[in-house]
Amino acid sequence: MKRIIICLLIGFYGMLDAHAQTRNISIVYIGNSITYGAGLDSPATQAPPVVASAWLRKQKGVGDVNFSNQGHSGYTTLDFLPGTPAFAQAEQAAKALANVGALLIFSIKIGTNDSAIQGPHGSPVSTDNYKANLKAITDRLLTDFPGAIVIYQHPLWYSPSTYNGSKYLQEGLTRLQSYIPIIDALAADYKAANPNHVFVGDTKAFKYFEKNYLTDFQAEPGRQGTFYLHPNKKGAAALGEFWGKAIYKVVKRLSHK
Repeated sequence: MKRIIICLLIGFYGMLDAHAQTRNISIVYIGNSITYGAGLDSPATQAPPVVASAWLRKQKGVGDVNFSNQGHSGYTTLDFLPGTPAFAQAEQAAKALANVGALLIFSIKIGTNDSAIQGPHGSPVSTDNYKANLKAITDRLLTDFPGAIVIYQHPLWYSPSTYNGSKYLQEGLTRLQSYIPIIDALAADYKAANPNHVFVGDTKAFKYFEKNYLTDFQAEPGRQGTFYLHPNKKGAAALGEFWGKAIYKVVKRLSHK
């Protein structure tokens, strides 16, 4: 009998410990048409934030995952600067997701439209201005939500033929790639100045889509022929998993702090 009681107690406290290690997460996904899920049959069920959040719910140590998709087609870093309607909406979404004890995460993927030759607001955005804008967004988010985490997801490859209502082409793609070291450097700056609040998230999707654009991107008619910019259902699922894994990696790292 004594042995049975001891085993029951061990099991009980083990359950308590497992419960204590479970972390609820609230995520605001900030981005452009790719984040929104443009061109998908049902962005509300197929967009990358939906997939990423669903993937996270299945992971060990993760409890409730609530999220808001704040992706806006055509938006640049300028459209998300503090004081803009889009920034206000993102902050309102974060407040609406408020869950006592939950880890608040801002997952940011902006840059595609900044890189355009012409068309989107402020494009082309120089690397210096891109960094300044991203920093301004991050600084305000961390000021208004001191306990939050910001995760920068690397931008995605797009075809050099991309030219719809806006002009991207090879020049835009080259500019987009120049943003990547800027993102990494900015995250490193925060690591030194404000540890454990800003992280680089996904770094693999760019090469994945560069290799798999025929199967994972929508083929869209443009002014210089077919172009590939937006993930299709298969690609959105792949991107969502890339983001989910990147977010989970950060969550696990923080849980050991």
